[in-house]
Amino acid sequence: MFLYRARCIRTFCLTNKIFLSTINKHIRIITSQPNRGKKSDCTQNISLLFQPVLVKPTPDDINVGAELTTTLRKTDLLKLLNSFIQVKEVIKLSTEYGLDNYLRKEAFNSFRRYCVEIESLPVDLHVVISDILQGAGNITDIFPYFMKHAKDIFPHLECLDDLKKISDLRTPANWYPVARTITRKIIFHAGPTNSGKTYHALERFMVAKSGVYCGPLKLLAAEVFNKCNSYGTPCDLITGEERKYATSDKNFSKHISCTVEMMALNVPCEVAVIDEIQSIKDFQRGWAWTRALLGVPANEVHLCGEAAAIDLVKSLCLTTGESVEVRKYNRLTELEVQNTALRSLNHIQRGDCIVCFSKNDIYTVSRNLEEKNIEVAVIYGSLPPGTKLAQAAKFNDIHHPCKVLVATDAIGMGLNLHIRRIIFYSLIKPAVNDRGEREMNTISVSSALQIAGRAGRYGTQWGKGYVTTFKPEDLLTLKNLLSKTPDIISQAGLHPTADQIELYAYHLPKTPLSNLMDIFVSLCTVDDSMYFICNVDDLKFLADMIEHVPLPIRDRYIFCCAPINRKIPLICTTFLRFARQYSKNEAITFDWICLHINWPLSPPKTLIDLIQREAVFDVLDLYLWLSVVLKSK
Repeated sequence: MFLYRARCIRTFCLTNKIFLSTINKHIRIITSQPNRGKKSDCTQNISLLFQPVLVKPTPDDINVGAELTTTLRKTDLLKLLNSFIQVKEVIKLSTEYGLDNYLRKEAFNSFRRYCVEIESLPVDLHVVISDILQGAGNITDIFPYFMKHAKDIFPHLECLDDLKKISDLRTPANWYPVARTITRKIIFHAGPTNSGKTYHALERFMVAKSGVYCGPLKLLAAEVFNKCNSYGTPCDLITGEERKYATSDKNFSKHISCTVEMMALNVPCEVAVIDEIQSIKDFQRGWAWTRALLGVPANEVHLCGEAAAIDLVKSLCLTTGESVEVRKYNRLTELEVQNTALRSLNHIQRGDCIVCFSKNDIYTVSRNLEEKNIEVAVIYGSLPPGTKLAQAAKFNDIHHPCKVLVATDAIGMGLNLHIRRIIFYSLIKPAVNDRGEREMNTISVSSALQIAGRAGRYGTQWGKGYVTTFKPEDLLTLKNLLSKTPDIISQAGLHPTADQIELYAYHLPKTPLSNLMDIFVSLCTVDDSMYFICNVDDLKFLADMIEHVPLPIRDRYIFCCAPINRKIPLICTTFLRFARQYSKNEAITFDWICLHINWPLSPPKTLIDLIQREAVFDVLDLYLWLSVVLKSK
């Protein structure tokens, strides 16, 4: 009897202690001010990104006070819980604590399942529910237990405010402390293609004590690297795949030519040149130009590009406390739009460049020209840089029999080509819209002007440029495009950094990288009067591919930033092999690569063979890129 009484007293004290604690917690919630909890601005779409975590009973979930309470019938419990979730106060409180309609339903279904299926409820919850069923409590007393369960299955609720702070992108200028310590002079060289804007910026770059050139393409960076060194200004080359030094002893030069993504943010210099600044609007890579503009630590920053970006650049520089000097240039040679289309390849002339927007068209046109015994140079995006330069040199050589160039819009920037006439084989080009969807559209005004402007380059044997179409029905459309000015650029691209994603992963350690990216994009706060979030579909695709590979979050992020064509199976499978090999801390040697790409390769005999060889080059390019960025992480 003594032992039984002692047990009852102990149980009663424990039960009342927990019960009082629960009541106090409930009072604090009910009597709190409306602004006590920060109201979540999550939307239905954001909520869909969160997957509930399975909550299982623990050994501590024992019904210690069962002998002091009535037994709960499942039917009564279900009726009570179903009524609870419909109470207006519960819905309001749930919203204030970050549960919108979707999350509240998910959390309630899990909570109801937990209450019904568990063998015995925790004592404090058992007491509360028992009191409510007997008329001694209010149905809202269940809310603290419901909210605790919701936080167990949706861990982000505990750190929602922290996640929003991490993804606050309204003041990206503050991300670059080194640049903010310098009062920079910003000079915008604005003008069309072949106006000399980049020439004037590079003149200042080459006479400066130190400098960095940021270009959109490896070929442009290589062209500036070669030009500087030939003019006596030692300059290094840095791209995602290689590093070249101006001197044989591999000492660092004070001038660097690089692709825009590879620009260093912690190396101050006298002059920086950021080329093709209008690319700041690009849905895939625009973030790199935003980063370069806001973050380059240079005394003078020279921007080269279309006048359409002037207003945006001025607005961005207001956030850094800097003003912009604009220098405008006109085209140096005349450009004439012809009144007749080419119609037939029989009318081709020396110095002509036929621009195609698909690889099939490239092959069709070049094959038809070769059948007419016309030697052709071919340039398109997936060709290796060395091959592009060799094809360009063949076309530019006035003593070479090659007189025609067949190319994609890759010629729009980055190659010094001696073109007399641009011929648009088509005006339809595959593109990616702002939602990441691929579609076929007429080329933009900006693209038409950029490509057409390559004809009649100043300093070549052609003192005047011409432009026309292959098909007569396209000619009027081309004239209309070239008569317009590019749309004013109103927004610059942003992209989550590795540091921000690492912080997200710290708060949500069990969340896959692909889902982290979705959550970040959905929760981020952006000043949409000046910025937009760049498309992250490619990164998410690669993240899903290597989700099962054990990698630290930063390494995983770096791997997923790799610039690869996800449509080519060989590249994707090799990418996965690279990740697996790296995760095991095993060397990826040249012999290892040769084994997986069947090296050495025989010369291509068919179109399929050629595409396969291009894929192999992309694999080697990927290997070089990973070797550079992982080494410098």
